[in-house]
Amino acid sequence: MFSILIPTWNNLDYLKLCIDGIKRHSAHDHEILVHVNDGSDGTLEWVRSTGLRHSHSHENLGICLAVNYLATQASSDWLLYLNDDMVCCPGWDTALIDATRDTPDRLAMFFSTLIEPIDAGNTLAVVQDFGRTPAEFDWSRLRANYLTQPRADIFGQGSQPCLVRRMWWQIVGGYSIEYGPGMSSDIDLLMKLWVIGCRNYRIVGDSRVYHFVQKTTKRVRRNRGGRTFVTKWGLTERQFKRNFLSKADSIVGATAPVGTIPHATFLGKMRRATYGIFHDYPLEDLAAWDSAPGKHLSIG
Repeated sequence: MFSILIPTWNNLDYLKLCIDGIKRHSAHDHEILVHVNDGSDGTLEWVRSTGLRHSHSHENLGICLAVNYLATQASSDWLLYLNDDMVCCPGWDTALIDATRDTPDRLAMFFSTLIEPIDAGNTLAVVQDFGRTPAEFDWSRLRANYLTQPRADIFGQGSQPCLVRRMWWQIVGGYSIEYGPGMSSDIDLLMKLWVIGCRNYRIVGDSRVYHFVQKTTKRVRRNRGGRTFVTKWGLTERQFKRNFLSKADSIVGATAPVGTIPHATFLGKMRRATYGIFHDYPLEDLAAWDSAPGKHLSIG
């Protein structure tokens, strides 16, 4: 049904749980593709021993390059990007599949509802603690309680994991590499799909995925994705979310009416000018992150 794309970076215990959750709780057979960044913690050997389809790079390629590469190897019509610190709950895939069948148009993005063990400020997530590390994770409590806090579907918002047709992913070029290693690449993808006419962004309430919260992003040198976004598009992430994305549910299934393509705002123009004069985004972020030779795409 889905091609599940999982980039991982020396996160073996979490990756094992992630793969286990897919196998335990999926109602359908899915293609699993893993990209191993570095893998010196034993990840590469473990992935090889399981027979999982995978690719490998000696350095951390970041989200954009790794997921884009996995997408080229996918065979399903649907791509699902899943972080390695996430565990799928029972029924996660059937709820997503049901949502795709309810969609009147084919240009759409779907997301699962995250369950997180702490209140990290993500208002779209359900807070339930089933363990904060793999050693503490409690399968039985998860299965008994993961749906005890009902959530309706939410339109006009984005989250993770995300599901999109491979055709649309290819048309817009997937994750934009100027956001390496990955911050703000997700909202940039939403914007690119908006530009080609997507108005259906849907977080599916009954598709639940447990998330341990920032187990990889805490270790990586973060790019200033918000600055790259505003210099690229001429409006801020907040303006896109508030003025366009949040209103998408009112026009689901309709052809994009005239005037709904975003335009640069005064604030966006000012920030674009300031960053252009005093900084070199995204290249200065990429140069700072790519401090080691061999960081560039080299997959075996």
